[in-house]
Amino acid sequence: MYELFRNEEIIKKIKDKLPYLFQLAEIDNSRDSKLGMEIGSARERIIIALLIYKFSDKHVKTDIPITQKETDVMVFDEPISIKTVTNKKIVGVKLIWTVDAQKSMAFINQYTPGCDILLVHINWNKKGGIYLINKEIQQELFKKEGKDFYFKLPKKGTNPRGVEITNQAINKLVEHPSTKKIEIEWNRNDSIKYNPYDRWVEYWEKDENK
Repeated sequence: MYELFRNEEIIKKIKDKLPYLFQLAEIDNSRDSKLGMEIGSARERIIIALLIYKFSDKHVKTDIPITQKETDVMVFDEPISIKTVTNKKIVGVKLIWTVDAQKSMAFINQYTPGCDILLVHINWNKKGGIYLINKEIQQELFKKEGKDFYFKLPKKGTNPRGVEITNQAINKLVEHPSTKKIEIEWNRNDSIKYNPYDRWVEYWEKDENK
């Protein structure tokens, strides 16, 4: 995974293409100018496609059992959790998504960092980046500071929609000397001409030509 952050050709591709591809994903997953919940999965697929491009599908496993709640992809048999957040600052990073408060508490009580995190910070028309936070860094902070520092605990009687890592914890992780980073200028391309329905229309047209 570290090769992703050392290879100058890949770094340039990420800087040049990721904002454009994420913008296409937003067009695909918007309705009435509002982003749908599917946007997270769409961004995740774009990142996984990058990993397949770099390391080949031989070394990237995507069919992850549903029981592995944190793992989104395996690269060289190592579990990776992909996180994306859109904000001026890196805040609101979810470790898991769930609408069940009891499941949230069970997750917190059983949790030990077990995946490297590939975190994408989207900051449209400003600077953001992509970070690789290895599990050893997470384990070190988790052991040192404890659960109260690490987790934003769900409030009773509310719909938590998942378990968040606190802003203090995520900032310590991204600023750790061992965390790898590629800085990205998240410039929007206002001249994009893209219709998410076009490819499906093309498939229908191909059927007619058989």
